[in-house]
Amino acid sequence: MQHFLTIVDNMKQMPDFIDKRDRAPLFRTRLAEAMALRGISQAALARATGADRSTVSALLAPGTRLPNAQLTADCATALQVSSDWLLGLSSRPEPVETLLAGSVILAEAPRALFDQEMIGWHHAAAGYKIRHVPASLPDMLKTPEVVAWEYADLLGVSTEQAIAAFQDQLDWMKTARSDYEIAMPLHEISNFAHGLGYWSGLPLAARQAQMDHLIAMCDTLYPSLRLYLFDAHQVYSSPVTVFGPHLAAVYLGRHYIVFRDPARVQSILQHFDGLVRSAPFGARGVRDHLVQLQQVMDQ
Repeated sequence: MQHFLTIVDNMKQMPDFIDKRDRAPLFRTRLAEAMALRGISQAALARATGADRSTVSALLAPGTRLPNAQLTADCATALQVSSDWLLGLSSRPEPVETLLAGSVILAEAPRALFDQEMIGWHHAAAGYKIRHVPASLPDMLKTPEVVAWEYADLLGVSTEQAIAAFQDQLDWMKTARSDYEIAMPLHEISNFAHGLGYWSGLPLAARQAQMDHLIAMCDTLYPSLRLYLFDAHQVYSSPVTVFGPHLAAVYLGRHYIVFRDPARVQSILQHFDGLVRSAPFGARGVRDHLVQLQQVMDQ
């Protein structure tokens, strides 16, 4: 409940204190604006609210006091705005439920190399820092061999074309002026090195080449790319990406839960920062750990 109240408070964007004497003129102004925007006449508003036409006319007349709470709410409902906005308590005219509906959405997450929704979010966040907790290895750092193995059932006969298109998107991401911070569970990279769990069946040569590629990316892209390895025994994270200050997407498998309101995005960003702070291997130590894993693979 407290999270809900925090979101609502942020969405209201409370203006500076307004003297009670100024609320009635502001109410009249905003009521008239909303009626004009919706194309609703005084007679139509009277019918919608169940009030006399003279009452509605009086609401728009200079010198009239603020209406009671019931009539204010009825006017707000009829005009599809919030009572708080009519009364000068909010700078946003949309009802709270409308703001909430737009701030949290469910978006499809197709099983694909790089779905168009995700590509659009990356384009929109160009120039901002992007934080990412991948479901396995980060897509943008995978080799074509790993991609072909992982998505073999989906690519079919168009493997080369699909991987080429995938590579084009990754090349764009690397030149988009965005800094990337990627936090991976320590056990995931260990499972990859040893061919366990999800990576069971991926040939050793492909895993060795992928590890070489990760090490090379640490060398060539730092500091615009920073990798972190966190201990899932200490702190857990679902796959999530934070696109600058405006959008965060939690990956469920078939869908993303997408947050656009500042309070939720900031909370998820704080979660990511907590992963980074607690990570046994920070941005400068990941490379050495990858080299150690590589040496074990080569034995």
